[in-house]
Amino acid sequence: MGPQGRTVNDSHTSMSQIIELFDENEVSIDSPGEPSPFIHEYSGAVCLHFNQDEVQSAMYKHAPDELVLSYTRTMMNFLVFNKHPRHVGMIGLGGGSMPKYCYRRLPDTTISVAEINPEVIALRDRFLVPKDDQRFMVYCEDGADFVHRQPGRFDVLLVDGFDHKGQPPQLCSQQFYSDCYRALTSPGLLIVNVCDGRDLISRIRRSFRNQVNVADAHDDTANIIVFASKGGIPAAPRSSPRTARIAQRLPVQRWA
Repeated sequence: MGPQGRTVNDSHTSMSQIIELFDENEVSIDSPGEPSPFIHEYSGAVCLHFNQDEVQSAMYKHAPDELVLSYTRTMMNFLVFNKHPRHVGMIGLGGGSMPKYCYRRLPDTTISVAEINPEVIALRDRFLVPKDDQRFMVYCEDGADFVHRQPGRFDVLLVDGFDHKGQPPQLCSQQFYSDCYRALTSPGLLIVNVCDGRDLISRIRRSFRNQVNVADAHDDTANIIVFASKGGIPAAPRSSPRTARIAQRLPVQRWA
């Protein structure tokens, strides 16, 4: 979960955005050195980093279950299509924003999270991520292996897997998206945070038989959110001219 060490326009969320969101009074910083994840703490928020310039995840101290970063709110729009999923799978734990949100607001839903980096998992208590229990589990596992071994298991699959270099190749391959398709129930939804849109959307389209839409991350980054369906095509949130142009350049089916 999170971007690589890139320019601001390619990242999830820049430091300038976070400074606008939170009090600029820095409380502490705990950095063991790149590329290990570290905590940057403000008076009103806690942020997860892989470097000093970009934010992987953010949590309000006064409201730890709220979705701070706009792209997470866009991804959670899957609830428009499936208000009561039985099982949600996630790739990328980060600061646990979406897992926490689902855990608190979907009491009848099982949530399974794959995070490949044990150092990220080790920070879960700092972000008040729930303990593992009967319906919430964090696996220290490669996301590609996670979906490959679980055919027909998830009603919703959220992919937000990044490391310090960006989106790992194994989470960008044609095989991975085909495994995501097989890992979903029918109808099921795949939602992907994408920072290199054209090639990845084309691969998702092939695996999901054109049942694909794109939406803005609704921030100043280059990221877009891809919605794909194993079934009828989902109506994506309203797109900007930029995402409309991306979709028009691709031979994908448009939403009604």
